[in-house]
Amino acid sequence: MEKAVITVVGKDTVGIIAGICTYLAARNVNILDISQTIVKEYFNMMMIVDLSKASQPFGEIVKELSSVGEEIGVAVHCQREEIFTKMHRI
Repeated sequence: MEKAVITVVGKDTVGIIAGICTYLAARNVNILDISQTIVKEYFNMMMIVDLSKASQPFGEIVKELSSVGEEIGVAVHCQREEIFTKMHRI
């Protein structure tokens, strides 16, 4: 399984989850786990996704997710799980 970590941060507004999930579903990216919180008016979401059946290469998905985020008004960051794990190891 090829996993990635996606984080989404920004001002809360209608359609953030729908926009990100619609993009992922259209590219055959499976959401394995998702957590989202809203603190005051700020939205924060973290997802673990499976890219093993994705219809596009990882690099394209990263760029396009960033563009989707800009359209929605949030920052979207996507990185491979192994890189995320190594960066956040104590």
